[in-house]
Amino acid sequence: MKYALTNAVIYTAKEILYGKSVIIEKDKIIDIVEEQNLSPFMHKVDLQGQNLTAGFIDLQLNGCGGVMFNEDISVQTLEIMQETNLRSGTTSFLPTFITSPDEGMKRAVQVMRDYLTKYRNQALGLHFEGPYLSVEKKGVHRSEYIREITEEMKSFICENADVIIKLTLAAENPTARYIKDFTEKGIIISLGHSNANYDLAKKAISEGASFATHLHNAMSPISSGRDLGVVGAVLDSDIYCGIIVDGMHVNYANVKIDKKAKGDKLCIVTDATAAAGSDIDSFIFVGKTINVKDGKCYDQNGALGGSAITMIESVENAVKYVGISLEEALRMCNYYPAKAIGVDKKLGSIEIGKIANLTVFSHDFKVTGTVVNGEWKLH
Repeated sequence: MKYALTNAVIYTAKEILYGKSVIIEKDKIIDIVEEQNLSPFMHKVDLQGQNLTAGFIDLQLNGCGGVMFNEDISVQTLEIMQETNLRSGTTSFLPTFITSPDEGMKRAVQVMRDYLTKYRNQALGLHFEGPYLSVEKKGVHRSEYIREITEEMKSFICENADVIIKLTLAAENPTARYIKDFTEKGIIISLGHSNANYDLAKKAISEGASFATHLHNAMSPISSGRDLGVVGAVLDSDIYCGIIVDGMHVNYANVKIDKKAKGDKLCIVTDATAAAGSDIDSFIFVGKTINVKDGKCYDQNGALGGSAITMIESVENAVKYVGISLEEALRMCNYYPAKAIGVDKKLGSIEIGKIANLTVFSHDFKVTGTVVNGEWKLH
């Protein structure tokens, strides 16, 4: 089917367009034209002056819609997550599987592989957050599962690099000595859950770590003018990093400082859990009960256990409370994440020839429609 999305403010990631229409055929954007030049026979979807942007890409998503990938490692869980995502404008994501035994990791890889044979441009591949972390900065991760990698698992991860997109590890975990081996296979190494000092974190970056997981959370901070920690190493580098903009994980003033330091390398992530897009008040996360109150997810010790925020809510927070322009906040949710994981040739912006994964939202930040692989859906 060929159709045009019309009457919208279009945020392409490169510019803002008015009076233009985006023409979609099959799964791709095939043209962007003046509205008055549209054929009268063209099927049109009138967006009624709302905002049109590339679909959001969430690089860290543990669960949503009442389900958690760690708790139900299945294609069905990923399908529920994708369906929930669409209601908040996320068209693509990295399912995040946190610290667990090897058997769970292997199961997650097989499920991801099964999913990718069935779906395109939605769940893009796995993000393993752990288990090669720091016990001191474990957060909600279970300390008994945090460990050094074995030769067998190193081989397994390298052999499955086609579906393992990102691996979060601590710079001080002995597994970090294999950063070059992983990156040579195309796996993105992300620093996270790390208590390393500045020098050790910078060493990991020099060896190929190119991302940082949920900046500020579960990483050694800038504690003085002399002690910069992992946070200082990340800010003093050109690697990408994710940040949670819910006002609880990171103070909005810190987000503002981070944005000045990182520029186009700062990506908004949700780190969402089963609570996002649902009304549950508790859920299980790797054997722990996580309580949900006023949008905050925490375990019995008060440790934050992921978030309950969505991407469109994150955009709203970035604009209203951090002071980032809408145009830039959108890039932090689509274009920069696409570049961070190397899918920007097909996703992340509205350009001719790219996959038609798009999001429509109102001026009061309500998602009203999405396009996935060219298929329009009203919400």
